[in-house]
Amino acid sequence: MPPAPARHRPTGLVFALASALAFGGAGIFARPLLDAGMDPIHVTWLRLAGAALLLLPVAVRHRRLLTRRPLLILAYGVFPMAGVQALYFAAIARIPVGIALLIEFLGPVLVLAWLRLVRRTKVPPAAAVGVILAVTGLVLLLEVWAGMRLDAVGVGLALGAAAGQAAYFLLSDRTGQDADPLAVIAFGSLTATVLLLPLARPWSLDWDLLATTTALGPLPLPGWSLALWLGLVSTVIAYFTGIAAVRLLSPQIAGGVAYLEVVTAIVLAWILLGETLAPVQILGAVVIVTGAFIAQTAVPGTPGPPTDTPPDPIDPDRPAALA
Repeated sequence: MPPAPARHRPTGLVFALASALAFGGAGIFARPLLDAGMDPIHVTWLRLAGAALLLLPVAVRHRRLLTRRPLLILAYGVFPMAGVQALYFAAIARIPVGIALLIEFLGPVLVLAWLRLVRRTKVPPAAAVGVILAVTGLVLLLEVWAGMRLDAVGVGLALGAAAGQAAYFLLSDRTGQDADPLAVIAFGSLTATVLLLPLARPWSLDWDLLATTTALGPLPLPGWSLALWLGLVSTVIAYFTGIAAVRLLSPQIAGGVAYLEVVTAIVLAWILLGETLAPVQILGAVVIVTGAFIAQTAVPGTPGPPTDTPPDPIDPDRPAALA
């Protein structure tokens, strides 16, 4: 058992905040590429391929993990890396970024449902309260009484991302201390990049879009800079700072700060994309985040925030967030 890492709250909070901001901007920087006509699966592949290339040195250094834990690497490549991100980007092509991310935040609720209904594990009353709050918030967010004004396919895709995220949490609970978290992310990115090749068919991608200037709100940016941001900032830096946050804080504190990701996404979408929420949807957003947070913290051993690398309270070396 390795010694517990030294805690340093001020630095850890900076890393946790940086991770939440980096993850929160993923949908914002992807949206101009989607609006320019790029297919969501192509945007997903570019993000994963960029991250895989940047993390290749990490994968080479930990290459023994490939033979020791091949099923773990395959599962990470399928669910959190390829599945969650592809479904999330497909969702934001049809519904607002903030709403898609809020629905994805139902991941911890789905974990609790799995534990209770499939594993027959008893969950504390506080967990049930969190589930009820999260579902109530979703009803408010979707304005169900008005016939659900959002695109039903987009909502379904976001729910699929939440399901993939729940699978990621359950995988994280079985990772073990023999797998370096950043190495798992590196191999996960490489695996997902390869697995998505038949679907993404990058040779059919309109590469000219990367050289074309697109508008991120008032900012004219070349497409390649948006793709670079997705791979470098929203994936590599986001994961790295998330891991550092958990090592410098407790997983519970880092997990709580990571919930700022959804706030970041909503604020940036409002400033840069002009996406706004109705007052009742804002109330729903608050209720969802509150319910998901309660659900996540109510069950010992349940991984933390539902964004890109949830922590395990038992293993302080696991990352803090996933989007």
